[in-house]
Amino acid sequence: MEHVTHTIPPTFDENSRVLVLGSFPSPKSREFGYNYGHPQNRFWRVLAQLANEEMPADNGEKRAFCLRHGIALWDVVAECDIQGASDTSIKNARPNALSLITKAAPIEAVFCTGAKAFELYQRLGCEQECGLPATRLPSTSPANAACSFDRLLEAYSAIFAHLA
Repeated sequence: MEHVTHTIPPTFDENSRVLVLGSFPSPKSREFGYNYGHPQNRFWRVLAQLANEEMPADNGEKRAFCLRHGIALWDVVAECDIQGASDTSIKNARPNALSLITKAAPIEAVFCTGAKAFELYQRLGCEQECGLPATRLPSTSPANAACSFDRLLEAYSAIFAHLA
């Protein structure tokens, strides 16, 4: 186990309408300096296909993609003890101050990318802080290979349905 502090800033602006939350960035994401940075993670491929756009190639394009579509992006956990990229190993989690986003943007819906993010959103008081229940989406992590790409597209379409 290693104690790790979140170093990736949130993505949002005054036009963000949905908040998409992961649990905690993987070592690869921390290395690349942006959420869902592992090359095998399907998050960006799913969102790009749903938006009928090319997959964002770098952190600047990922940020622009989110802002263009009204998506705020961050993680539930600010710091924790974790083993590698294993969400199931997260202990001693402290939540991010999600009100930083909800006070600056008209967030109407919250989506959690995976069971652990959803569980932590509820357990760490984030739902009360944001004043919004979260919708649980399947994880796009390569560790969730049992969930097909088509199933991810179906589930994540809820984000764009809300933004329509």
